[in-house]
Amino acid sequence: MVHRITKFGRDFSRRSFLGGVGGGALATGILAPLWDTIAKAGDITAAYPDHLLSIDDYTKGKITTGQMIDAGNVEHVKDLLDPIRLSQIRDMGRKVRVVPTTTDIYKLSPWEYIEATLRNRNRARFDASGNVTVEDGKPWVGGNPFPDPKSALEAFAALTLSWGRHDVSFYPVKEYDLEPEGEVAYRYEACWAEMAATGRVAVDPQPYWPGHEDKLRYQSIIFTAPNSIQGTSFLNIWPYDQNEFPDLFGYLPEFKRVRSFPTNQRFEPLIAGSSLYLSDAWAAGDPFLTWGNYKIVHRGPTLAGLSGGWAAEHPNWEHKTHGGPKGNTFWDMDVEFVPEAIVIEAEPVKYPRAPISRKQVWFDARTLLPLSMVSFDRRGEMFRSFDGAFSLYEGKQGGIKDGAHPYWSWTMLHAHDIQTNRMTRMEQVKTIAGGHSMLVNDQSAYDRYLTRDALLRLGT
Repeated sequence: MVHRITKFGRDFSRRSFLGGVGGGALATGILAPLWDTIAKAGDITAAYPDHLLSIDDYTKGKITTGQMIDAGNVEHVKDLLDPIRLSQIRDMGRKVRVVPTTTDIYKLSPWEYIEATLRNRNRARFDASGNVTVEDGKPWVGGNPFPDPKSALEAFAALTLSWGRHDVSFYPVKEYDLEPEGEVAYRYEACWAEMAATGRVAVDPQPYWPGHEDKLRYQSIIFTAPNSIQGTSFLNIWPYDQNEFPDLFGYLPEFKRVRSFPTNQRFEPLIAGSSLYLSDAWAAGDPFLTWGNYKIVHRGPTLAGLSGGWAAEHPNWEHKTHGGPKGNTFWDMDVEFVPEAIVIEAEPVKYPRAPISRKQVWFDARTLLPLSMVSFDRRGEMFRSFDGAFSLYEGKQGGIKDGAHPYWSWTMLHAHDIQTNRMTRMEQVKTIAGGHSMLVNDQSAYDRYLTRDALLRLGT
């Protein structure tokens, strides 16, 4: 053990992380290729030295597992946080609790998604139009097409092709929009639905939905509360071709009809008070070929919410809050030490009127999950941020199943406009107004939530 730590110490890791930054060839893992290691054992431990598997070791005991990180000790881990989260903890009263690092890859994404990633490894390529295909030129067949990415573009393509990593997801959501003084100005309840048309790994037919092979996904958001906005809804239909913009339809109760909306204006809130844009979804809310100048700007460890975030003790899975002027600005969140993150920058090259000039997204190198995002305005100043938490929905008293395995998904997120200091908090709950409850890999979600007729029916 001593020999391992000496030979593969912090300087060795630091030099390894410099690879791939600024356009060089990327290779994930330090002691061994990451996904070769995962394929052998389903675990990431052998790919990293000890000091990248424990925050206790990495900080030499200054921060320990189980400890709360707050303004008094955040300087010890400032290199593990994006600048907005660092400011939130240092200046706004945010706190995060450190839990052990997850090393089992099957606890970091849906089971079927991981199996498909291993099964289809090395089959993905970019065609002449820049889209991801398999050997015969057909659309991607499922799982992560680039689990061990060699470039920034591969990482973003993988994320964009499968946001929630389930074939069908239906999330009941509660949203809270806070003013700078900490008052909750708006409260919303909404249904968020996603269904993959290609790259399906759990819902038959697979890997494509016949007749929809030219589509990537169907996605909708339908507001159910308060009464003043009930029935307002939007439907995105994504072409598989990532050079094309999605079709965007919406139902507004005051007009009592479904109408088309311009889809290249994706940088404004859908509803009053929100700090979220369509472009922000999963930090990859636009077709990846409508952005450009992708580059890796940093590699190294980070802190992120990847386990323990399901509020099983609450009957509706609702989370507790703290910090800010009124003690309700931030979700209570557990974070863990992530041995390797890839920070990728991109620019909205096909959006000349976008209010942002670039964004930086922190990816977990093991799964290519988006952990946090910081965007910059057209002057180059920090503008808005996003950070979320994910978890298996399992606990001491049981859990929620996704077929034969525990349900994995996001649990909560923050979207912070740091220039106005407005905060949007969202959480995935069990049930919302109207009786809509969580669904996963249920094809019936299409007719219920993902068509223009569904928008009209739910709106009226």
